[in-house]
Amino acid sequence: MIKIWNMKKAEGSGPKKPKTSAAQIRVQKDVTELELPRTMKMDWPDANDLLNFFLTISPDEGMYKGGSFKFSFAINSNYPHEPPKVKCVPKIYHPNVDLEGNVCLNILREDWKPVLNLNSVMVGLQYLFLEPNADDPLNKEAAQDLRSNRQNFIRNVNRSMAGGSVNGETFDRVLKDAE
Repeated sequence: MIKIWNMKKAEGSGPKKPKTSAAQIRVQKDVTELELPRTMKMDWPDANDLLNFFLTISPDEGMYKGGSFKFSFAINSNYPHEPPKVKCVPKIYHPNVDLEGNVCLNILREDWKPVLNLNSVMVGLQYLFLEPNADDPLNKEAAQDLRSNRQNFIRNVNRSMAGGSVNGETFDRVLKDAE
């Protein structure tokens, strides 16, 4: 009896590995199942931290074509019962992204359900670049511009993606050739 107890004590005396949380397991599953299109790229600043990463979307069609838009993802321990926190890193001119990078996407708020996954969020973000939604804006000026004069809105998008100013606000240069 003493020998068995001593062996068990010796086995457990090394450094303890941190326990893998349910959120980490679910994120690992979500990431494994992802089939990202060539217009999306994920990267982790810390390879040991699955819950914090970046997604870069580079639309190949639509009015934001040619841009490269980086989003930070922060996933808390209640995932998938709570949605990831997603922010747009560069300051962009978009009806559904405010000047602080907050994103208006219904599945990141009231329509989130635990059956949704990271792929759902990523597809939703990509869709915002194909079809900006002027009816549910965070940037009301951009939404009004889109509603009232689509051609002017497209000119403002192009100016902003080049690092120019729109309505006195200067935006980050996001054109892919700027990297």
